[in-house]
Amino acid sequence: MLWCPDWPITAAIREHSLEVHAALALVDGGEVFACSPAARENGVRRGLRLREAQARCTGLIVLPYDPFLDIRSFEPVTTAVETIMPGVQVLRPGLCAIRIKGPSRYYGSEENAASVVLQTLAAIGLTDVRVGIADGPFAAEQAAKATEATEALEDPQAEPLCIIPPGGSPWFLSTLPLDVFEQPRLAVLLKRLGIRSLGDFAALGAADVRNRFGAEGALAHRQSSGLDHFSVVDRTPPLQLEVTAHFEPPLVRIDQLAFAFRRTAEGFVAGLRRAGLVCTAVQVALHTESGEVSERLWQHPRWFDADDVVDRVRWQLQGTNAADHGLTSGITRVQVVPGLVEDLGDHADGLWGTGPDESIHHGLARVQSMLGHGAVLTAVIAGGRLLADRRVYIPWGDSPAAQDKTQPWPGRLPGPVPATVFAVPVPAVVVDARGNPVAVDPRGLVSADPAFFTVGAAIDQRWPVHSWAGPWPINERWWDPGGRMLNRFQLVDSSGSAWLLLLENQEWFSEASYD
Repeated sequence: MLWCPDWPITAAIREHSLEVHAALALVDGGEVFACSPAARENGVRRGLRLREAQARCTGLIVLPYDPFLDIRSFEPVTTAVETIMPGVQVLRPGLCAIRIKGPSRYYGSEENAASVVLQTLAAIGLTDVRVGIADGPFAAEQAAKATEATEALEDPQAEPLCIIPPGGSPWFLSTLPLDVFEQPRLAVLLKRLGIRSLGDFAALGAADVRNRFGAEGALAHRQSSGLDHFSVVDRTPPLQLEVTAHFEPPLVRIDQLAFAFRRTAEGFVAGLRRAGLVCTAVQVALHTESGEVSERLWQHPRWFDADDVVDRVRWQLQGTNAADHGLTSGITRVQVVPGLVEDLGDHADGLWGTGPDESIHHGLARVQSMLGHGAVLTAVIAGGRLLADRRVYIPWGDSPAAQDKTQPWPGRLPGPVPATVFAVPVPAVVVDARGNPVAVDPRGLVSADPAFFTVGAAIDQRWPVHSWAGPWPINERWWDPGGRMLNRFQLVDSSGSAWLLLLENQEWFSEASYD
């Protein structure tokens, strides 16, 4: 087992270029998820509320916990290990399992194989690494955690390595406390029964443990007995599909960059084709001579070809307020990373082609390449209270902003929605049986039942109200003096036509109609 202590802290320090001995805490949900050794020396512990942690350590640096940063930062570690020995399985960021039998024969012994791993990781700047070798993964992980830091050892030259002899895992685990299971409920229950260590738990009968504690207890019993053997599932290294183009001297014209980058874009698409993939989203990163970086994720309704990739690079440059004749700073490097790939077979053309859709896509792409990324727009449905707010235009090829579909939108009109939504609200008049305008008081009570209404230019013509429903209040930005207070009504005339009306400041207007 290869274990990197406090990996979330290590990843955050490397990402944000912080001091190694900084008092750092990563917060998730208002609680401390992980903390550095310097923070623990001041009393900060995992699970503390943020205010209490800051009270214990006044100089505490607080950052939000990012699980994707852990995964992304651990990828170079796994890649470095795979260059010297195969069979690496990542259990979680900061912990991976390696088959030691083959590497120990190749390097001469288990100690030599572990030393090579530690030296390889030290070459990439990772020095706080522990290695544990045992019969099973649980015992090997506990052996790695049992090692002390190198600077705390009596021999400064000793390596953080703990090797359990074959068959010695039960003896090694017998003195460990129950907390190493990381199952608080099981540990508390076992302590109540008088069991204090893994050796006491392993002494129980396997059948009795399964009957009393279930499958989780049976697994913990096998782990405490050193019997949790399993085969390491080799990690399949990801395909290196990203491409990078370096320019020396830096290019200062957009047309020069587009011409120079075309061959790289063709190689990018060809690499995807060889892997049997197509790319529907790319991440473009532009690095300038002055050190600035421009990154953006581009979407495509079908898939990217070489011309599309070049167009996105050019549009991204034009979107940085740089004129076509030159740039504020020369471009030294362009990196394109596939953001979303799909199987090529899912996008294969039919026997007779894709028909009109293919012509439409090519035509829109051509217009977009000539006029710019924002010249071709498409409508998508977004969140909002008013129907006009839910209609949003985005550049063709971009994906709409992600929304949590499980959360309600207060004041949103439930379905079915009207078929016709007016771009500009149409004035309307709603009166009662006596001809007086219908109003709604601050408490949401209607002054009288609607009897007649008119929508649009036909002010003199009044339609009788066959049925109506409402009001449904819409209170937008109630904390702001400039907020809006509206009331929504649904009216049906004698012919069966339905209308969606809004009342604001005692003025009626029609938002939509039901066909």
